[in-house]
Amino acid sequence: MPTLNDIRSTFLSYFDRNDHRVVDSSPLVPRNDPTLMFTNSGMVQFKNLFTGVEKRDYVRATTSQKCVRAGGKHNDLDNVGYTARHHTFFEMMGNFSFGDYFKEDAIRFAWELLTRDFGIDKSKLLVTVYHTDDEAANIWKKVAGLGDDRIIRIATDDNFWSMGATGPCGPCSEIFYDHGPEIWGGPPGSPEEDGDRFIEIWNLVFMQNERFEDGTQRDLDMQSIDTGMGLERIGALLQGKHDNYDTDLMRALIEASAHATSTDADGPGNVHHRVIADHLRSTSFLMADGVMPSNEGRGYVLRRIMRRAMRHAHLLGAKDPVMHRLVPSLVGQMGQAFPELGRAQGMIEEMLRLEETRFKQTLERGLGLLDEALQDLGEAADLPGETAFKLYDTFGFPLDLTQDALREKGRGVDVAGFDAAMAEQKAKARAAWAGTGEAVDQAVWFDIAEAKGVTDFLGYDTETAEAQIVALVKDGAQAKSAGEGDRVQIVLNQTPFYAEAGGQVGDSGTLRCEDGEARITDTKKVAGVFIHFAEVTRGTLKDGAAAQLEVDHGRRSAIRANHSATHLLHEALRETLGDHVAQRGSLNAEDRLRFDFSHTKALTPDELARVEADVNAYIRQNAPVQTRIMTPDEARELGAQALFGEKYGDEVRVVSMGRQEGSGRGADGATYSIELCGGTHVSGTGDIGLFVLLGDAASSAGVRRIEALTSEAALRHLGGHSKALTEIAGALKVRPDDAQARVQALMDERRALVQEVAQLRRDLAMAGGAGKGGEAEIEEIGGTRLIAQVLSGVEGKDLPGLIDQMKAKLESGAILLIADTGGKAAVAAGVTADKAGDLSAIEMVRAAVVELGGKGGGGRADLAQGGAASAENSGAAIDAVRNLLKG
Repeated sequence: MPTLNDIRSTFLSYFDRNDHRVVDSSPLVPRNDPTLMFTNSGMVQFKNLFTGVEKRDYVRATTSQKCVRAGGKHNDLDNVGYTARHHTFFEMMGNFSFGDYFKEDAIRFAWELLTRDFGIDKSKLLVTVYHTDDEAANIWKKVAGLGDDRIIRIATDDNFWSMGATGPCGPCSEIFYDHGPEIWGGPPGSPEEDGDRFIEIWNLVFMQNERFEDGTQRDLDMQSIDTGMGLERIGALLQGKHDNYDTDLMRALIEASAHATSTDADGPGNVHHRVIADHLRSTSFLMADGVMPSNEGRGYVLRRIMRRAMRHAHLLGAKDPVMHRLVPSLVGQMGQAFPELGRAQGMIEEMLRLEETRFKQTLERGLGLLDEALQDLGEAADLPGETAFKLYDTFGFPLDLTQDALREKGRGVDVAGFDAAMAEQKAKARAAWAGTGEAVDQAVWFDIAEAKGVTDFLGYDTETAEAQIVALVKDGAQAKSAGEGDRVQIVLNQTPFYAEAGGQVGDSGTLRCEDGEARITDTKKVAGVFIHFAEVTRGTLKDGAAAQLEVDHGRRSAIRANHSATHLLHEALRETLGDHVAQRGSLNAEDRLRFDFSHTKALTPDELARVEADVNAYIRQNAPVQTRIMTPDEARELGAQALFGEKYGDEVRVVSMGRQEGSGRGADGATYSIELCGGTHVSGTGDIGLFVLLGDAASSAGVRRIEALTSEAALRHLGGHSKALTEIAGALKVRPDDAQARVQALMDERRALVQEVAQLRRDLAMAGGAGKGGEAEIEEIGGTRLIAQVLSGVEGKDLPGLIDQMKAKLESGAILLIADTGGKAAVAAGVTADKAGDLSAIEMVRAAVVELGGKGGGGRADLAQGGAASAENSGAAIDAVRNLLKG
């Protein structure tokens, strides 16, 4: 009996032999179809090839695509576990032709693979074709030898595929297997077609037409093939089963669930095991592809699936978390075909354990409330909508989980009442909204969030995506379109652009639509809505249009490097200065980082050097940067540091980086930095490249600020310093290594020369050679000997020394010196010790300064100094001092 792994391998190998490129499954989060919540078919990743927008180096492809149908219009969640063929996660095997082969080869490939390689009995197969597709019917007769009784013509859309209301479309041909008359059901198109006798196993889509808005069609220039065969469904057939959950892979997961819960896999709880097995696959693969549980968007759907499985584990009597213990079984079954599952195994196990631990704390209270509410109702009455909404709003029970719990009791939910309670809550929130008048705080964003929902952020693992414009805002109001040159704000249903938060600046980049383009200059967020500030650079943007998005990779990379370096810097400061260090603000831009932290004094050169060295050591370590989702309390228990200015909800992203020898901070010991952070980061610390501290300065009382550079900016900074050093060494005619010693020698030499020149000036002044009127004369005024002289070529700082020397020459009296220092005047006065009680050098300076056009002056009674703008009135200044001495 072939296993599902064998069947997948046989399928891919067959088409590989027939010149098809075996293409890996694309992620479950589609990057090229904004209308889809999750990838739900094999053709999603090839959509742009079918439309001709994209070209690749192959025209034939085959895949086994992982798919999820659990949200939006493709939602099978309610049926999972209760039917034989419904799943939230499934694999869709397919073969594709992009303008290469068409109907005849597609039908031949399908028939040959099914009847030869898989060995299916030809007599058990029949097909459907679109009622006007005579070409396909004739090919089936030719290739498979089928008669008209086994080629059923269907006139409905069941056998006509279209990509949308307009665009590529074409007829289908479905292949069915007849399980025999002992099973109830009729062939497709009959009144009994919903029975289980005839089961569809493969669908071939002949993409041959293009449909226009008026309903007309034309033949496509490039006719293509898109097929899909569910692995679980064909697996059940080839293993002789009539139920997908009886296949080897699903059976292994069911038995793992039974073992973990110590219950019978086929007993009364068999439905619970089926739900757990299915939901284990969808939740694990979604997390492996980057979706994390949250309260909005894709993360909310993931959480709904998780909690549905966890409730079924609870119903099986599980007292402790179970789901995480089943992950090894899943990886053992599917890890070889999908290696991303094994790479993410540790994270998946941890996330499931945390979610189930948290959910079990509220599950019993919620179920208790549900039981109390049912006791007050009639025997068959539905649960009131208000009660269901309370379960959702207070305990985190999604409506479908409540409906699932009530289904087992034969009851339903008043959905209209639930919707009314939800609408009432939104109305209250809307009434409480108060904007500040800023562009990102206008009421229009609340209206958009209420009408369109929050923006789904994809930017943790991609910088490109396709999205749909859900709102255009121009001049503060919603608009239907925006033309070239318009400055607008754009809201998308999903985006890879990071919105400014936590010190990290918003992303920039480009947005391209079929009819226009825009340059995204900034991204901000309010009420869960990402606001893309943009300028339309070509054509017209329209509300509802599909858009290709591309983040400025170079800028994002630089921002990412600075943000991750900030985390390492924070921990390095704590290690160097102490645990009192806490963030008080930050900026993570593309050209630099800035970090404010609590500390009362400037860092010493040794402290700065140690911090810089520590950060660079962990950069060179190139340790992986890991992100986990948990509650704030759990994060704090782990030792995570909260970032200043960040608002935390029920869940936080915890970013860890660096391996520390010995015991480190926090519960997990060897991790160097653990921070609560919602920003984007490098994948490994080595991606930061280099860290250079620019300096430390005061920011405010008790807060210091460090600015630094990383990556290319740091290299440019150091390169500039190196160039300057080389030029200096060249000018000094020494090697760069010897430049510092040579500069120090020159500084010492200069200092000696300056001192020598100053002494020469003083000697010259004492000899009378610096005076404007020759050698200084001693005059006697009012019984006091006075030397008054105007000097040139002497600096103001030389005057006190000259006065001291003149005092020795004068023996008793007063001295006034005025130095002409190139347009300005320096004044100094001195009084010998024996005259200090009768005369004041300060009064002498002030009297002289006034005449020179200045004011003030100060010092001691025996020596004072002052200055003025000009020495032109030096004669009047000396006369003023003479008059002062006359009394």
